[in-house]
Amino acid sequence: MISLIISIYKRLDFLDILLQGVARQSYRNFEVIVAEDDNAEETIRFLKDAQSRYEFPIRHVSQEDNGFRKTKILNAALNISKGEQIVFFDGDCIPHKHCLKEYAKAIDKNKLCYGRRACLSEAYTARLLEEKKIKNLNFLKALFAASDSMKHGFYLPFELGFSKQHREILGCNWGVLREHIFAVNGFDEDYTHACIGEDIDIGKRLKSSGLRMKSMKNRAIVYHLYHPATHPESDNNEMTILLTAKMQEGSIACRNGLYKRE
Repeated sequence: MISLIISIYKRLDFLDILLQGVARQSYRNFEVIVAEDDNAEETIRFLKDAQSRYEFPIRHVSQEDNGFRKTKILNAALNISKGEQIVFFDGDCIPHKHCLKEYAKAIDKNKLCYGRRACLSEAYTARLLEEKKIKNLNFLKALFAASDSMKHGFYLPFELGFSKQHREILGCNWGVLREHIFAVNGFDEDYTHACIGEDIDIGKRLKSSGLRMKSMKNRAIVYHLYHPATHPESDNNEMTILLTAKMQEGSIACRNGLYKRE
């Protein structure tokens, strides 16, 4: 079974569209865990309604809105996950209908699977939010409404052989066995800004543990909803310095992760 962990911060309009995309999945053996870096009453109401509308299980973990603590809430989601395979989406991405099917086939004991995203235009995103449904969404039309990365949106049911080991994962679209994430102590909660580090760090540690990168390009596809950038350049600089220091340290299992250690 796949545990699909979806990280969100507000934007329930995005989550509404995302869950509609999840409901269209051709692979059905999964659970959804919504990892909310906030503790909003409207999210509880929204998810209670969603649980009544969808056949797949939806669970929810949350925490107080006290700055960027995405890595902490992702660890909380991991601790309640039941699937042997874990897939991560960000709350601003709509999955292609075969996305989870491709991850279910690809994730194994030797692989760190990574996908990419096709970024939808501002106008097309606004249209989806206005209509509030994707029942009649034509992904080919969505593809040609992408503002960039259009090439990542074409679905091909075969491998292209582009599993380049120097690539990094994107937090919005990747998957691995649950046991491997626990072996590296999950996400490092020292990353406290939304920019760089929280996903690159765990990707590098998973690779250092012996996993091989497996490209899911043109198979595990997500369509990214447009929104303005939300963090200043100074955050990038601070987290880059932290990431560099941690990589020089060379630890595979972080200290401030699923469990705390000296």
